[in-house]
Amino acid sequence: MASYSLEERATPNSLEYRVFFKNDKGHYISPFHDIPIYPVAGKNVFNMVVEVPRWTNAKMEIATKDPLNPIKQDVKKGQLRYVANVFPHKGYIWNYGAIPQTWENPGHKDENTGYYGDNDPIDVCEIGSKVCSRGEVVKVKVLGTLALIDEGETDWKVIAINIEDPEAASYNNIDDVRKIKPGYLEATVDWFRRYKVPDGKPENQFAFNGEFKDKDFAINIIKSTHEHWTALISKKTDGGEINCANTTVSDSAFCISQESAKATVEAVPPCGTPNTIPSEVDKWFYYQKN
Repeated sequence: MASYSLEERATPNSLEYRVFFKNDKGHYISPFHDIPIYPVAGKNVFNMVVEVPRWTNAKMEIATKDPLNPIKQDVKKGQLRYVANVFPHKGYIWNYGAIPQTWENPGHKDENTGYYGDNDPIDVCEIGSKVCSRGEVVKVKVLGTLALIDEGETDWKVIAINIEDPEAASYNNIDDVRKIKPGYLEATVDWFRRYKVPDGKPENQFAFNGEFKDKDFAINIIKSTHEHWTALISKKTDGGEINCANTTVSDSAFCISQESAKATVEAVPPCGTPNTIPSEVDKWFYYQKN
């Protein structure tokens, strides 16, 4: 089974901080393009790249427009972005990340939602008991999905559980989450609805009136986003500013050498002592729900 390692560069909690990925040979790879969607072909188990561990606030994400797509912190108006603690939530309430080799195409209008894709890999909320680490690659079983409409774009949120979770065998569809973790799905809708309100934005909207779709529906959505990624990496679709540099997709015009990949990583300064996270990141944000 493939294993991955990480190389941190620059100062953590800074604008320059990056987390690069290596495969089990120690070669630099892109977590977006080189980690396969399926850890084992022919099974509906998916790889997930953890961007944000549960209960943390830093909005970390695969840098889709940077060479090798390292994980970096999102920036807004020149400042590092942290999600607010909208009462009663603390940071992200799941391990949050993305399925590699998927792409929500901004040129494709989703037939289910009527909105175009958000130009990112498809997002995953992993609901297992373990708090994962940033950059960890876990194998997940898909249970369902929520269709967030985020500022006019389709932004699917896949609900999944780590297959190594002690309770994973008890979860086979979205209804199992309702039975075993009552309130978790409702809290998930509430979180996504309100998380941008502290930034002065309106509550987010959902397709299907905020109802979760089941496992089979979710898997079909993931497979569709994988098809869009395949078109992207094979130059059949214009990805705009998306950086498709990879080191292992052999039939891709964007494949680069390890020497080039190493130069990309070494262009970022070595990892330094972490900066202090601002104290206001821990504050609660309260407001009357609409």
